[in-house]
Amino acid sequence: MKKILVIGSGGRVGSALVSKLADMDYSVLAGSRHENNVISTENVSLIAFDLLWDVDRMVETMKGNIDAVYFVAGSKGKNLLQIDLHGAVKSIQSAEKAGISRFILLSSVFALEPIHWNESFLKDITDYNIAKHYADQYLTTRTNLNYTILQPGALKEENGTGKITVDVNEPSSNSIANVVETLVAILEDDSTIGKVIMMHDGETPIKEALKQVK
Repeated sequence: MKKILVIGSGGRVGSALVSKLADMDYSVLAGSRHENNVISTENVSLIAFDLLWDVDRMVETMKGNIDAVYFVAGSKGKNLLQIDLHGAVKSIQSAEKAGISRFILLSSVFALEPIHWNESFLKDITDYNIAKHYADQYLTTRTNLNYTILQPGALKEENGTGKITVDVNEPSSNSIANVVETLVAILEDDSTIGKVIMMHDGETPIKEALKQVK
């Protein structure tokens, strides 16, 4: 049974991701700074994980044969520098120091392409995109981790269709359920390693869509 650490397990994506992984018989460490609605079960262990910690303390928490780390945390715009940027970078550094090779980062559509930041809803979240931009850059250029970055558009609480597009030309929306299912599919598909994947809801089954990513 693979052991997976989910950083940011108390959020909308994180809590759904923990449940999905547990249902698929992964052993999940649900890391969060605050109490959340994740329920401890046979496959889920709740652990404290504070993105304001220093790297050494994070490394101590990551010890214990963890196979992969998800970073799906966010400050909801309240602390972009310390949580969305520096918290992500420290988590990346800590995973590498702890000897964990697989790291999956949830980001934002076009985070690495500032030319698009004046489009649609992106023009209202420039500071968020800046934080995501530099966290994504750090992961892709400053580490030897087996990373995947998933960059969805606006998150909506809608029923999932199990279908997406990765041929993204403009910002659009995603159901949280589709984002979660895509995050799980990334873990199970080694061809996604070393890739930055933009997505929004579409017409292609998720596993098939991931195979189309170049």
